[in-house]
Amino acid sequence: MTADNFHQNKKITYRDLLWDTAFFGLSCLKVILHEPLSISEWAEVENRIKSYDFVTIENQHSEPENARLIGQKTSAFLADTNIQFQKQVKFVNELHPSIRICNPMERDDRLLDIGDFRYSRFFEDKQLASRGGKEVYKQWLLNAFNKEDKYFAVSEHNNLPCGYVLFSFTENVCIIELIAVSEQFSGQGIGAALFNAVEFEACRKGAGIIQVGTQVRNLRAINFYHKMGCKHVGSHQIYHLHQVKRKGMEDKA
Repeated sequence: MTADNFHQNKKITYRDLLWDTAFFGLSCLKVILHEPLSISEWAEVENRIKSYDFVTIENQHSEPENARLIGQKTSAFLADTNIQFQKQVKFVNELHPSIRICNPMERDDRLLDIGDFRYSRFFEDKQLASRGGKEVYKQWLLNAFNKEDKYFAVSEHNNLPCGYVLFSFTENVCIIELIAVSEQFSGQGIGAALFNAVEFEACRKGAGIIQVGTQVRNLRAINFYHKMGCKHVGSHQIYHLHQVKRKGMEDKA
């Protein structure tokens, strides 16, 4: 997914979410709170967000003061806590024989049905789910095919894909965007081989850090990233604020 048209100061970042706006048919904004806000600073946020249908508020490091303001001043609800991991890239000298790395990756619709993203906030928010939230990850993949800045590592069994990881690079950081393994191949080390493939490519390109995030309820993923040598570096509360109904009521008034 892409975010564009952003404004940032020391404490707050605003991003118009163009991809989300087109996908959900709602005007979407993301607000990132980097530090605790004062009442006057929160008033600025309220003024900025009021014209949007849907707002995602990221309370970095789960700051209690910001959580209190969000709870008192809005009807937003806590949709997720995003757990961020990082790993210092280590030398990897070879790929597992079942893995291939593609950049760019030609469209392969067989990947679309691999993976279980049940803990996603796009699934669990009923209003987003009703607007196609369960298709977000398929569309994410479709948008990544044939893109020069997107990398895929794909694991195959009998010439059929059984797992993949989508990743990209920003300066010195390799970002894992999506990772999925077919349920029938779970527990066979495919996830570890895919992660090692990312580290192999990150090492080859001179990246120093691998970064990945997951949901606080996804214990399997959290344990997996610890197993891969990642360190927990952040826990960011993600709030959803739907304003479509409220705006409609104001229009009638």
